[in-house]
Amino acid sequence: MGAGLLRTVRGMLVGAATLLGLAATAQAQTLASLPSEVGAKILGDAKPIAAWVMFCQSYAAECAVDRTEPSRISLTPATWATIVSVNRRVNKAVEPMTDQDHLHVADRWDLAEDGIGDCEDFQLLKRHMLAEAGLPRRAMRMTVVIDEKGEGHAVLTLVTDRGDLVLDNKTNAILPWHRTGYVFIKRESQDAVAWVSLGGVTSPVTTANR
Repeated sequence: MGAGLLRTVRGMLVGAATLLGLAATAQAQTLASLPSEVGAKILGDAKPIAAWVMFCQSYAAECAVDRTEPSRISLTPATWATIVSVNRRVNKAVEPMTDQDHLHVADRWDLAEDGIGDCEDFQLLKRHMLAEAGLPRRAMRMTVVIDEKGEGHAVLTLVTDRGDLVLDNKTNAILPWHRTGYVFIKRESQDAVAWVSLGGVTSPVTTANR
């Protein structure tokens, strides 16, 4: 990871008190406002994204599944503040650009080492930083959806004790999966270095906080 970007995003992890203050001053959602919801239903195996396979060859630790880790994140006020802060800071720190424009390739997944990336790079960097902050990587799964434009899009699903929450580079709002308006296609497995199907389930459109 580029040293400059790493210093930028690591600045968000300087302490719980700082994170809580950042979340408050950024008009963050409150933990109490989150509904308690069920998670998305897994419907079997799915074919991995080709660029994800290549990513895992270069960043094996980012794809490893440790089944001794918790499969859900317990949302405490401090954990929630960390999630909110990381989501906002990465969304601000990374310059959005397609892989074609940036790297002259159709699709490549990485950690936005040079501070530029597209949707999956935002989410991979968020997961990297949240894992460094102590959240279980197993409970943070890369997810492929169809967005409001009918295009493929990558988000990060956090499997929590309040349901599945979505981190997205299109918004700083952290929404329950079924309130994003996206069609959920597949995501990484929690039990193996593989992907599982979400069946193309469509969630209602939620425009608030976008």
